[in-house]
Amino acid sequence: MTTSALIDVPEAFATSYGAHGAAERAWLATLPALGAEFLDRWALRPDGPTRYGMASLVLPVRRADGTPAALKLQQLREETAGATAGLRAWEGNGIVRLLDHDAASATQLLERLDAGRPLSAVRDDTEALRILAELMARLVAVPAPAGLRRLSDLAAAMLDQTPQAVPALRDPAERTLVHTCAAAVADLLGEAGDRLLHWDLHYDNVLAGRREPWLAIDPEPLAGDPGFELLPALHNRWDDVVATGDVRRAVLRRFDLLTEVVGLDRERAAGWTLGRVLQNALWEVEDGGSALDPSQVAIADALLDHRMPAAAGRRRRG
Repeated sequence: MTTSALIDVPEAFATSYGAHGAAERAWLATLPALGAEFLDRWALRPDGPTRYGMASLVLPVRRADGTPAALKLQQLREETAGATAGLRAWEGNGIVRLLDHDAASATQLLERLDAGRPLSAVRDDTEALRILAELMARLVAVPAPAGLRRLSDLAAAMLDQTPQAVPALRDPAERTLVHTCAAAVADLLGEAGDRLLHWDLHYDNVLAGRREPWLAIDPEPLAGDPGFELLPALHNRWDDVVATGDVRRAVLRRFDLLTEVVGLDRERAAGWTLGRVLQNALWEVEDGGSALDPSQVAIADALLDHRMPAAAGRRRRG
């Protein structure tokens, strides 16, 4: 049996990731040979079934000395280009440890975590959110290394895109909301921050570990203000938020816990969270959508009503 025969590309992953386009399908075709190359290069042997996420394939392996590890294969994209620099800067403090990497292919060798025990398995939402917030506080304490994408650049681009995107939304209230979010970003643009952000920190991107009880995975590093980190955590298990019967209260409870534990100024954090809503709205329009995700609207409404009543009033009248 050849080494490449040991690299299983699950059909579900091939179908979902391949749907993005020809470049993604071409990369998928290289995976068996690419995986075999790094098994040989790093003296690894497979040690369990292949797992996958939205955009990566992860093969449990053992190193030559028997140490468990994980071989992560991912397409080199803008979102993954800074991952290695971020992991190096964090040095395993609150996040999975980088053991080896190949810059040309974005392939990484990582410490092995328990993929079967994500933070989403912790049913007590306050406990899970506090664990995530404590990890976030550690991650954003690190200054971003040179060369990463910057929130200041992303935010400026969002403001440029907003006037062209807004008319695609059917609901006038949603159009006004996007303009309100853009105004919040414009107010903060001159102070976009220099902290090392994970950019996708939610319950399923935190796994149980041996070195520490919980560690973050799958960063898409960005240099910026920690307030830009909060939206994925606010959106975690949204059905549970709705089930409380008071969405506004549940959102603000999460927001207050996050800002308190991470040590953030609430006004700035609210503004940058609206910036994240703006980013998602622009992506929605770019993908051909004409309406915002209702959960994003609910989060923005909660923050505007609680933190910026005047702006909220203007939006409702608009």
